[in-house]
Amino acid sequence: MDSTVDRFDTGRFEAGRSRLASLAYRLLGSATDAEDAVQDAFLHWQAADREHIRVPEAWLTKVVTNLCLDRLRSAQARRERTAGAWLPEPLLDGDPMLGPADTFEQRESVSLAVLTLMERLSPVERAVYVLREAFSHSHAEIAEILGISESASQQHLHRARGRVSAGRRRGGQETDPASARRVVEEFLAAATSGRTDRLVALLTDDVTALSDGAGGLSKKLLRYETRERVAAVVRAGFKPTDAKRRFAGGTATIHYAILNGAPAILFVPGGKVAGAVTFDLVDGRIETVRGIAAPDRLVRLNESWRRHDAGEPLIAEW
Repeated sequence: MDSTVDRFDTGRFEAGRSRLASLAYRLLGSATDAEDAVQDAFLHWQAADREHIRVPEAWLTKVVTNLCLDRLRSAQARRERTAGAWLPEPLLDGDPMLGPADTFEQRESVSLAVLTLMERLSPVERAVYVLREAFSHSHAEIAEILGISESASQQHLHRARGRVSAGRRRGGQETDPASARRVVEEFLAAATSGRTDRLVALLTDDVTALSDGAGGLSKKLLRYETRERVAAVVRAGFKPTDAKRRFAGGTATIHYAILNGAPAILFVPGGKVAGAVTFDLVDGRIETVRGIAAPDRLVRLNESWRRHDAGEPLIAEW
């Protein structure tokens, strides 16, 4: 093939790489797996008879979607995701892999809450939900991508929406950024002060806390419920000790951040993110707390953090 044509075709693929990566991330919940899927799609693109591909964007969307479905259906993925130790990989605000964010539905579809709820869907339901809600594909287009009928696409979407909605304890809502930051700062102040009453007051009656167990050491997610239990766990977790500092890699700064559209705090020893705590808020109180410290879930977040203007930390030495 003429090198000029080859460079042109490579350029066409690269122009759509971010969109493909955001599609793959929503389908897989993992930035690392999404990058692998997009790279596999590039190899398919290179091997294809590109002169006969009339609409490259549609062709590549179909290839990436089906590569992701293969991953979701694999025995390894089923083991990893049903073992009770899976959380989505968080992404820093502004990461292009977060993809389209013009509508509430698009922003919600990449939230950690919805990415977690999508684990309840079959692979095809998940694909239909993402293609429709996040990328606004018509049912005719979805049917072509997945090799199903339009009526089947509509049925899958109906079931997917129902299961995601049923998994929410309350309807989805967005929080004013300034209010969200204020709640998180109050949470951090209460957690580090040892005043349990202040902490409990910030939690909803049905609050839930999830953790991957101090860096993925636990084989299953640690789950805590009731305001008093969550407050006790948070107080213990936020109390600095020499052992925690050694485990984290040194004395940390604590920063405010936005991850997948939600407020969060990051523990950053030596310029590297060692842990993230994210919050789902409802009516000014905290409904869900997620602690993520497994290194393989923080790779892309760290890459983004190194390029990010962190600003002043909430706590300079922890």
